Formats: sequence, structure tokens, C-alpha cells
Amino acid sequence: MTNYADIDFTDLLEFSADEVVTHSYVRDIPLPSGKVLALVTLDNGRDHTRPSTLGPVTLLEYGQTLDALALRAAAGEIHAVGVTGKPFILAAGADLSKVGEVSSRDLAKKMAQLGHHTLSKLGSVGVPSFTFINGLALGGGVEIGLNGDYRTVDSGIAAAALPEVFLGIIPGWGGAYLLPNLIGIENALKVIVENPLKNNRTLKGQDVFDLGMADAIFSSANFLEESLVWADGVLTGRITVKRANEPGRVERMVKWDAAIGIARKMLEGRIGTVAKSPYVALDLLKAAKSGTREEAFEREDEALADLVAGDQFRASIYAFNLVQKRAKKPAGAPDKALAKKVTKVGVIGAGLMASQFALLFVRRLKVPVIITDLDQARVDKGLDYIRGEIATLLSKKRISPDESNRLNHLISGTTDKADFADADWVIEAVFEELGVKQDVFADIEQYISETAVLATNTSSLSVEAISAKLAHPERVVGFHFFNPVAVMPLVEVVNTPLTDEATLSTAMVTAAALRKNAVITRDTPGFVVNRILAKLLGEAMHAVDTGTPFDVVNTALDPFGLPMSSFELLELVGLKVGAHVLDTHHAAFPDRFFESENLHKLAEHGKIFERDAKGRIKGFDKTAVKIVSGGTTPMTGDEILRRVEDGLADEIHRMLEDDVVHAAEDIDLCVILGAGWPFQMGGVTPYLDRVGASERVFGDTFHHPRIAGVA
Repeated sequence: MTNYADIDFTDLLEFSADEVVTHSYVRDIPLPSGKVLALVTLDNGRDHTRPSTLGPVTLLEYGQTLDALALRAAAGEIHAVGVTGKPFILAAGADLSKVGEVSSRDLAKKMAQLGHHTLSKLGSVGVPSFTFINGLALGGGVEIGLNGDYRTVDSGIAAAALPEVFLGIIPGWGGAYLLPNLIGIENALKVIVENPLKNNRTLKGQDVFDLGMADAIFSSANFLEESLVWADGVLTGRITVKRANEPGRVERMVKWDAAIGIARKMLEGRIGTVAKSPYVALDLLKAAKSGTREEAFEREDEALADLVAGDQFRASIYAFNLVQKRAKKPAGAPDKALAKKVTKVGVIGAGLMASQFALLFVRRLKVPVIITDLDQARVDKGLDYIRGEIATLLSKKRISPDESNRLNHLISGTTDKADFADADWVIEAVFEELGVKQDVFADIEQYISETAVLATNTSSLSVEAISAKLAHPERVVGFHFFNPVAVMPLVEVVNTPLTDEATLSTAMVTAAALRKNAVITRDTPGFVVNRILAKLLGEAMHAVDTGTPFDVVNTALDPFGLPMSSFELLELVGLKVGAHVLDTHHAAFPDRFFESENLHKLAEHGKIFERDAKGRIKGFDKTAVKIVSGGTTPMTGDEILRRVEDGLADEIHRMLEDDVVHAAEDIDLCVILGAGWPFQMGGVTPYLDRVGASERVFGDTFHHPRIAGVA
């Protein structure tokens, strides 16, 4: 077994000169019984906008602090050790900016070993140890507590999670072993694998307690005081801690391996096998049912070293930085001070998409929202949908009764366009046909003020062309949502040559108020996401049309690691919509985008897959197979993959030369947030650099210098 105390960690300090150190401050707390608890408070000296993180300097200081407390415990000066954080934050895990700078597998392994060496000291100070989870606890922040004896949690914490799998690594400071042995394998699978892959879902305080990750829960008002009294009760024997979810012999013998097997099959069906970290996590969780802590920590050391030194983690860090930094400061965004105030929203249309818009606007902006359509029956149907969704939010306790009443009061419908007169923001969600959208905007312009913004949700039409019949085309902007509207985090804000700065600024500020990430794109067919998807799906249909079997095409693009196959995606967006998008791109770029008569025939038929009663794919629909039969020049999977890679490299290079967006990073941000491109792939442009498509197509790479480990 490795003796962590014998390892020299000083070479980790070489890349930590600028680390924002989270210090360990100690004070003695006299407890009601007369016992003394030494309380360690983790604090990086910044306000709550900069969470405490755990870099090498921080970890070494924390370890030295615990060593000193162990000596005091041995001398009888203290009877317990507690750890908590600065207000609202325990710790946000490892300092990813530092982990991302690790240049070799050896250094990566030392980072894992340092975490184990330091955090495990909490459980060996010689007296009972407590972690008071007073706020945000992510990754290593959670593992601080897991390495100790007891935990309490504030019911109002912002979030707790082990998000490592989402970032292409694993909980490598004890989490993969300690958590399943604390709360059982099924609960651990939820926290370590399932939640990260569900858009990084996090836990609230009650969740932490219910799962058994904490032994007691207290309200924010007196959290620390009550935690200290509770700890005193444990020390004096007045309180006995019982852990209902702790796995017993039967779970280890029967349920453990079965749960891992089920999880593996579900993962393979959902995300394929390209992403490494979820499967490494499964292997570690499976092994955690037996053996010693020391053996488990060594397994975590090796696994974390492999992943941190690998391509997928570097790609994940690139993607993480895009979402955390670039998305919050959109390229090309005008001064926010130019934005017009939005005090009322008008939605043209009352169908499903329009109703989703109305619900989002009323929930986030909390201003009056009015919808309209061709007749009262359609308006009423839209209102019924919106109010039904509000009722569902209330029933799930995601909103209060007071908020439900407010939202219902703010939403209304009309067939009289004059009711739009005082709207500051009007968005249309009508049929995707240029003439229809032009007429709708020309009609509504008669009723609205000259300063009102007109937004179109078109997915592929020219926004400038939509404004062609208006007296004031400068107040028109594209505002392209992705379905489902409430979930997908991206809005493509389309800037036409006529759009003025005030309108563009209003769109960007409104997107932020809706809690969406906005990327500004030039007015060009498909903008960013649909142009890339049209290339990918068009090549897939072309391969089928020329004689390649569905199943060959369906698996050819697996190396992209996308959440679903080409034809699953086509069915999801709708075959008619897919056909329309391909037609639009073929009309705009006939030399590079295919049209597919077969896709129109499939759209008329209505499906590609045969599914069971629960919607699970059983195979390809026989009629669909017959529709596309007849091609005489089939391709292999490798040929299809290379065609798509090269086609994407060419198209994205053209988009950047045409200034559709400001940089390759904006392309990647769009596909990550709008098309579900996996973090482990780091976006599309680093992937194309990595596989050589960029060099093959235009003799260069998208990123200079190449992203370490990504390109």
C-alpha cells in the first residue's frame, strides 16, 4: 500500500504560484457539556462570488492544520474537530484552473494522492470529527465531509453534488468508495453518475439529509449553533446516530452488482460508450463493495490520473470555461445601458411553442404577458396549457401559491391586436414560412409603439427578409430558442444589418433575464446550430439515399459522443421540420448541402424507428427501410464519419470567415448549449482539430496554440 506521508508533493506547488488560497482558520468552541470542539473554517478571503476551492497550497495548509489538531487531541486539549465554510459556501471542490494545468500523468496522480492524504486526516485526528455543511459543497467539498465521522447540513444550501463525471473525471478524493458505503449503491449511483449526466443536477439540503449524506439537518437561521449543540449530544452519548441507508450484508451480496449492471446498460443506451468517465466511475463503485479504504483510494488515484491526463478531461475543461466565462460575457454584445425596459410582452401565436414562450417570459420577467392567435378558441387553448403548466409547478412545490396566483394574473389572451399597444417586446411563433411571418409583423406594427422590439423565433429564415415589409426594420431581431424552451439554455440572437444597437442590447439583456445564454450570430441560413446539424443530418440522409443501410449510418457517428443518433435526432426535431431545414440549406448552399426526397417521403410516413409501448426503439420501421431502398453506392461507417468530419470542418471554417460568429469558441458554445454536444468532446472545433479534419480540409487548426490534450 502507498504511504501518502512518504510522497513529496512540492512539485505540485510549481504551477500554484497564483492560487487563490482557501485558508484553514481554527477557533476553539466550548460546548454546553464543557467539552471543547476545535472548529476549522475554510475561507479564501473573497466574497461569496468567488467560492472557496481546493488547490495544492490549500490542501497542504488544511493537512497541516489537521496534523496540529491531532497533536492537541492527543494532549487532551480538544474533544472534537469540526469543519465548516465561510458564509454560504463550504467548498466548491478542486481548483479546476489548477487541475487543468497538470502537465503529466505523474502530476495528475500526485493531485489525487494529495487529496486523499489531506482529506482523510479528518477521520484520524483521534477525536470524533464533524463537518457542518453550511453552504455550497461540490466535489471535494462533499468529500471533506465524507472523510470525517459525522455531518450536518443547512436546509437552505445552494447545492451539493459530486459533478466530476460531467467534467470527464471521477470523485477521486474518496467519494467513489466512501459514498456508496455510507448511503448504499443505488443512492450513490444517483449522486455520482445519474445526476451529473442530467445537466449536472444538484442536491438541496433536504436531499442530502434524505439520502443519508448528512446525519442531521437544521435551518439557516441558527445552523451553526444547532449543529454544535447536536455535536455535543453525539459526544456525550445523548444522541445516537442511526444510518438507515448504510449498506448491509444482503445489499453487498445481492443488490450491488445487479445495480451496477442495470446502470451500465442504461448508460450504453443513453450516451453510448465514447465518454470514459461514467464507466470508470461504475468500475470504482462496483469495487467499493469490498476491500479496504486504502485499496479503494489507490484505485481512485490511478483512475483519476488516467482521466486528468487524458483528452476528454482537457476537452471538458475547455467546454466548462466556455460555459462559465464566455457565455457570461457574450462576444459582440452592445452596452447594456442601451437596452429598452421591458414592462409587457406580447406573443403572436398560441400553439405549443408560443405557449412555452409565454410561460417562460411570465415566470422569469414577472411582467404582463399577452398571447394572440387567429381565433378565440386557439387563444383559450394556449391559455389552458400555460395555466396547466403553472398548476403543475405548484403541485411539485416549485412555486408557492402566491407566485401561482401572480403568474395566472399576469397572463392573458386576446384576438384584438390593439391590446398589444403598450407591449415593449413582441415575439412571434407562427408557421415557418417567410410570407406568413412578414405579414404577421406588418400587421402587428400598426398597433405597437415605435420603440417596441419585434423578435422572431425563426430557425432558418432570413431575419432581415422577415422585416422587409416594416416601416421600422431596425427594431427586428432574431431570438431563436431551442426545444424544450424551459430546459435548453441557449438563445441565438440574430443581428441583421438593419438591427440597431438598442434592439440588440434589449435582446441580450432579455435573454439574461430569462436565464438563457445568448450568442450573437449574423443573419445567415441556419445561424449556427441548425447549420451544423443540417450538415450532419444531410450527410446521414445522403448516405442512406445512396444505398447505405440505416444501421450503418446510425452508428457511424458514434465517435462524436452525441446524446442520440442522427435518425433519433431527426425524429426528435420532427421529420417535416428536418426536411424543411435541409431544403432551406440546400437552397442557400446547393454545392454543399444535399436535398433528400426520401426524407420528405419519410416525413409523410411519419417515422423511421419501430418502438414499443414505452417508446423504446425496437429496430428500424420496415416501411421506412423500403422508402430509402434503391441506392447503389453504399459507404462504410468509416467513410461516412470522415465525410461528416471533413464537411463540418469546411462549413465551420466558412462560417468563421464569413463572421457568422466572432470565434470558434462561439461555435462550440452553441453546439454545447443548443445541440447537447458532450462536455467530454470539448465542443466541435477541438474535436475536428484532434482527429485531423481541420488540417485535411484547410491546412490549419481552429485553435492557436492548440488546446493541450484537446487539439
